[in-house]
Amino acid sequence: MNRKIYFVLTLLVLVSCGEYQKVLNRGTIEEQYKMAVKMYEAKKYSKALRLFEKVTPAYRNKPQMERIQYMVANSNFNEENFSIAGYYFNRFSQNYPKSSKREEADFLSALSYYNAAPVYSKDPTDTNKALESFQSFIDKYPNSLRLDEANKYYNELRFKLETKAFEIAKGYYTTAATDSRNYRAAITAFDNLISDYLGTRYKEEALYLRFKSAHDFAMKSTDRRKDKRLKEAVKAYEKFERNFPESKFKAEINEMLASIKKEQQRIEQLIVNSKS
Repeated sequence: MNRKIYFVLTLLVLVSCGEYQKVLNRGTIEEQYKMAVKMYEAKKYSKALRLFEKVTPAYRNKPQMERIQYMVANSNFNEENFSIAGYYFNRFSQNYPKSSKREEADFLSALSYYNAAPVYSKDPTDTNKALESFQSFIDKYPNSLRLDEANKYYNELRFKLETKAFEIAKGYYTTAATDSRNYRAAITAFDNLISDYLGTRYKEEALYLRFKSAHDFAMKSTDRRKDKRLKEAVKAYEKFERNFPESKFKAEINEMLASIKKEQQRIEQLIVNSKS
């Protein structure tokens, strides 16, 4: 009995595959369209996409095109072609602004780019697209049932970019020991992080490393340039102290400030001696 069932199922699969190939290669446009819809509804998205690719030119500017564009976008989403899906969902939304599926397409476009976005250390192109798409969705559909979900994804993506910005700035600092130009680059990068991401959870460590960069840069400078750089380091300390007076870095920060004050006294004495 089991062998008979297996034989029948195998035969059905072969017939189905044969029918698909026949329509794919020699079917009329209408037959290919019907088969594409059949494959889509059976969740055989890869096969559906091959057929949709064939019929799309014939259905441009026709009523069926709205349905085709949505199914192409959703097929790519289910096949995990996320960047392509994001593009097609966005295109659907633009082409059919009055469609009942527009809100869903806008959300799925953003979600597609979210799924395509790599870890924070990689190329942020899809991350930026997802961030922009979720922001657009939030602005466009303030009463959407998916608003909380959109905000959650938006915050995750924003934190991903924050992390990338922080790691870049931190990278400048850690390499500055062999290339002193990176101290200035680190200071600028930490400033950009704090201004671009207000309320960032990296703020305390960013201000700490910014001060540390300014301290090390000043202390390793020539005497001729130290006076100005030491004053800049003191300003970095003051900013850190205003924001985090009870910081876990307080002991180390105060120790570095003491070394700055001591060096300032030495530089001031050099200036006095040079004038006498």
